[in-house]
Amino acid sequence: MALNFQRGRAKEEPEINLVPLIDVLLVILIFLMVTTTYSKFAELQINLPEAAAEKQPDRPNEVNVTVDAQGNYTVDRRPIAFTGVNSLTQGLRQAAGERREPVIVINADAKATHQAVVRVMEAARLGGYNHITFTTYQPEQR
Repeated sequence: MALNFQRGRAKEEPEINLVPLIDVLLVILIFLMVTTTYSKFAELQINLPEAAAEKQPDRPNEVNVTVDAQGNYTVDRRPIAFTGVNSLTQGLRQAAGERREPVIVINADAKATHQAVVRVMEAARLGGYNHITFTTYQPEQR
């Protein structure tokens, strides 16, 4: 025979502890905030140099390389971690894929160093790409 010693006590309602739930929500929020900031590195903010050249027609087989003022590179909107000219060459080869003789279009910031642009030209040469052009900005005539 079992004895019930809690006859006079009312059963306590179980408490729901919200602290672990809040911790999990904060971790998810921080994760979402960190991952959304990485998408902004795909587009570098550049100011193109000025030139009085006519706009070239769009080419279907071009590979766009962007160089910003700090020397960061993107190839077809994919950031390239620069560890040497060979890393740029690999990025160009991946972007070109199976295209025959793609045109390498260099979009360099007006304040980008000459060395940063020469690295892209050297990477194109090592990749066997002979057609290189530059993007410039034509100021409005007043």
